[in-house]
Amino acid sequence: MYLIEFFKKSKSTLIFIFFFTLVFVPVLYFLVKPKSQLPVYNPVDVNPRLVDDAVKHISRDHKISDFHLVNQNGQEVSHKDFEGKIYIADFFFTRCQTICPIMAINMSELQEYFKEDADIKFLSHSVTPVIDSVPVLRAYADKNKAIDGKWEITTGNKRHIYELARKSYFAVLDEGDGGEQDFIHTEQFILIDKKMQIRGFYDGTDATEMERIIKDVAILKQEE
Repeated sequence: MYLIEFFKKSKSTLIFIFFFTLVFVPVLYFLVKPKSQLPVYNPVDVNPRLVDDAVKHISRDHKISDFHLVNQNGQEVSHKDFEGKIYIADFFFTRCQTICPIMAINMSELQEYFKEDADIKFLSHSVTPVIDSVPVLRAYADKNKAIDGKWEITTGNKRHIYELARKSYFAVLDEGDGGEQDFIHTEQFILIDKKMQIRGFYDGTDATEMERIIKDVAILKQEE
């Protein structure tokens, strides 16, 4: 009789433990499992050939420098327009017939994907700013269906743009001073978070890399 009662009680206990484990363990795993997080890139984390000598020693707190540019509408665009935003940056020129057309298509498709997301913006810098005047950029923006205020396609002071490429975004391998003979050409898309930190580098000519950007943007938004 005692054994029967014991097994009855044990059975109830075992059933309770089974269902408790079934429910609680997955919840516990969800709460304690490490969340995906993107790296924060500082100069020491990047290929040294991409980093200007002046900033190679920096190991923390690197952020995109303040900038002042002019967009496709002739309006001034600065770092202040990107405060509290996640954005994707690149460097291009309108007369490029090699990588730039593919990059423009991919940027346009990313813009379409994030069209309704006010947290996401895009910033393209012309590397031939003397040639890429405001009217030229306006035509380029129309051709690639850039949404004003969403995708800023910019020109400006050449030395300023080239310094951004080399000292802030680490977008190019070659050295230079932004002078008349200096020229940069890169397929890099750079993902910047709301703190103006670099969180990812991508091949702007590769469609699969665009899928990675979309996933990484989702991770950034979860970090908030």
